[in-house]
Amino acid sequence: QVQLVESGGSLVHPGGSLRLSCASSRSIGSAEAMGWYRQAPTNERELVAVMTRGGRTFYADSVKGRFTISRDIAKNTFYLQMDSLKTEDTAVYYCNVDYRGWGYQPTDFDSWGQGTPVTVSS
Repeated sequence: QVQLVESGGSLVHPGGSLRLSCASSRSIGSAEAMGWYRQAPTNERELVAVMTRGGRTFYADSVKGRFTISRDIAKNTFYLQMDSLKTEDTAVYYCNVDYRGWGYQPTDFDSWGQGTPVTVSS
């Protein structure tokens, strides 16, 4: 089973920046898609950003222009650069990878890692 480890979450002030990392135990070069997700208390897990095998990116409307997904295939790691953070970005952030082409919506995955908490507060 693929192991994914998220890191980089922290407490940050509004307007600040963070970079999250997701390290995979399997080569991400063979992935159909890789994505970042988040879940705030009392909310369902939502898709934040995704990158397809071909490098296309998609973002939730709430983070467009502020968040950037990127990857380093040599390191089997992908990232989420988060700028201009807002209090509503507070959540536990998770990553996941679609290796089989089954989709990248949150409901397409059976297992998740521990996530990394992001708190945006003054």
